[in-house]
Amino acid sequence: MTPVPEDTAGRFGDRVQVSESYGETTLDVADPGDWIDVLTALRDSGYVFFDWLTGVDEPPETFTVVAHLYDPAACRRLLVRVSVPRADPRLPSAVGVYRGADWHERETYEMFGVVFDGHPNLVPLLLPDGFEGHPLRKDFVLAARVAKAWPGAKEPGESGHGSPSRRRTLPPGVPADWGAAPDA
Repeated sequence: MTPVPEDTAGRFGDRVQVSESYGETTLDVADPGDWIDVLTALRDSGYVFFDWLTGVDEPPETFTVVAHLYDPAACRRLLVRVSVPRADPRLPSAVGVYRGADWHERETYEMFGVVFDGHPNLVPLLLPDGFEGHPLRKDFVLAARVAKAWPGAKEPGESGHGSPSRRRTLPPGVPADWGAAPDA
């Protein structure tokens, strides 16, 4: 396990917990109100490279926001996590600490609905205009395309000219005399 700077871990006491998760050193922040203070302390202690930030849907109660940081001088990686309540998923924006968090927070807002308070431009980034919902939430129903037309391009068979036909072939490397003969 890569050590977290003692001044950072010690400064926050029981408000942060250091563990190892899947071979990565992980720092869990107990209170979303400490998110910016913890990120600032980590940046000031050497974790100057912001790699990425995303959300994880943790039904039924929370979303977890995860950031990956790197200390290039000591060659240390660190996952920093904080949970926000599903009923009001809000977290202070990290853009003031790491400018690279900008688009990552916009994507997490768009895909999960986590609001980053103080973000300079929290607007949709990837989805088409007018898209409703947050598609990476586990409660997002993909079957909604049946009830409401998908705003993007038509899928195969939706053109009104019948279903497209595809030539059936055997997978590469399978001899022709194995199994049922493919339709012509």
